[in-house]
Amino acid sequence: MNKDIATPVRTKEILEKYGFSFKKSLGQNFLIDTNILNRIVDHAGLTDETAAIEIGPGIGALTEQLARRSKKVVAFEIDQRLLPILEDTLSPYQNVKIIHKDILKADVHEMISQELAEFKDIMVVANLPYYVTTPIIMKLLEEKLPIRGIVGMLQKEVADRIAARPGTKEYGSLSIAIQYYTKAETVMVVPKTVFMPQPNVDSAVIRLTLREEPAVKVKDESFFFQVTRASFAQRRKTILNNLTSQLPDGKQKKEEIVSALKEAGIEESRRGETLSLEEFGLLSDALYPVFR
Repeated sequence: MNKDIATPVRTKEILEKYGFSFKKSLGQNFLIDTNILNRIVDHAGLTDETAAIEIGPGIGALTEQLARRSKKVVAFEIDQRLLPILEDTLSPYQNVKIIHKDILKADVHEMISQELAEFKDIMVVANLPYYVTTPIIMKLLEEKLPIRGIVGMLQKEVADRIAARPGTKEYGSLSIAIQYYTKAETVMVVPKTVFMPQPNVDSAVIRLTLREEPAVKVKDESFFFQVTRASFAQRRKTILNNLTSQLPDGKQKKEEIVSALKEAGIEESRRGETLSLEEFGLLSDALYPVFR
């Protein structure tokens, strides 16, 4: 068995060998605890028939564990300085491919058709860069990739918002956007002490399992998201106030908004954070004829 990358001693050795310095702008925090890495991989439910997609492999700590427990790993790395390090640290694993690309600019569908066409089970598993967590997750979901789900390490505060339920202070348009596509659950909390360098915040691992169909059936998906974003624009305002101030010509269409709320069975004095996904679905469908 090869020596694990993710120990404090080995990580330091690798960084010193290559004279690597962390870039704050890329949100680089490397995991130095193999137990945590193994638990992350456990939550992904990989088999020898699974392909894993990783984002931001760093020096290969998580990549190594994925390579040991899946059939193939494709990892996107934006930082050119890490490519020779990864070539070295992952040299024992023949089932890993590193792609030097920003995941936000990559054509992931094309990569899957070229690299993972024969796989029926694909999971995204990643220690996500905290400064772009939400755009990365939304890209993966909105592009409707043929994946089973995402297991990602992210800032605990963002994980709490993603998995939040109605009526809580964390619940918002991000919770709705992600729960529309997936079943979301926080599966573990990770202390800052297991990273090098240590981030300023605690982290959490979230598991997003793709739904076969979206959580609610709506007339128009982009309008549904527009309504949810408008409803949370100012959290202390009522749903009626937010919709009239945020939707185009909302003030002129106030009466129609009141009627739509009635049609959806929603009290106009309620706040956005109290509405369930289903209620937002009813509301956006009632508003759609007014604003389309």
